[in-house]
Amino acid sequence: MRIEVTENGPYRVTGGVPLLRVEIVVNAEGESVGWRELERIEVPDEYLLCRCGRSSAKPFCDFSHLTEFDGEETAGHSSYAEQAVVINGSGLDLHDARKLCAEARFCDRAGGLWNLVGECEDPAVRELAIEEATLCPSGRYVACDAETGRPIEPDLEPSIAIVEDPKLGVSGPIWVRGGVPIVDSKGELYEVRNRVTLCRCGASANKPFCDGSHIAVGFRDI
Repeated sequence: MRIEVTENGPYRVTGGVPLLRVEIVVNAEGESVGWRELERIEVPDEYLLCRCGRSSAKPFCDFSHLTEFDGEETAGHSSYAEQAVVINGSGLDLHDARKLCAEARFCDRAGGLWNLVGECEDPAVRELAIEEATLCPSGRYVACDAETGRPIEPDLEPSIAIVEDPKLGVSGPIWVRGGVPIVDSKGELYEVRNRVTLCRCGASANKPFCDGSHIAVGFRDI
């Protein structure tokens, strides 16, 4: 399985990576609390996913990028550890790479994830903090056991999920799950991670990764 970022073009997906459509689930207060699978999309062993945001066949590419799409990759290859700051908590540390935020809002509940880590002597608070961190699709947040340093990660099927955000009425990023490798347009491997979000609206300033710009531009897929 592999995802290749093509130069000023789509994502080329090879190796039969499963493709799903999912949506962010919110509670009565409008807070993001979970994920709902909407459909499994039948795909061949190799397929192209739109990166410019203008395809009429979303999420697939229809070569609309040929009309002046600037897909320059600006994210660089710094590792997550190099980008993240560490918030030390009560038995739980939170690693936070703000630049990777996809604005999915799972970190907002109960005063904010960054505050919850300071109260993790309470088992219920610790559980909520871990839940909020592991629901984050971009992997901006990683909760780690403070004693062992072990990251606490969800068990995710190697797959690609097309994110929908009905609360805000927009379509979100491409959520790459379960450690599917991503290479840049020059063939250099990005750090392999369990959770990564790729831009598909064409507006991110951190290409190929999502920076939440789909909200500002009102990007819609379906």
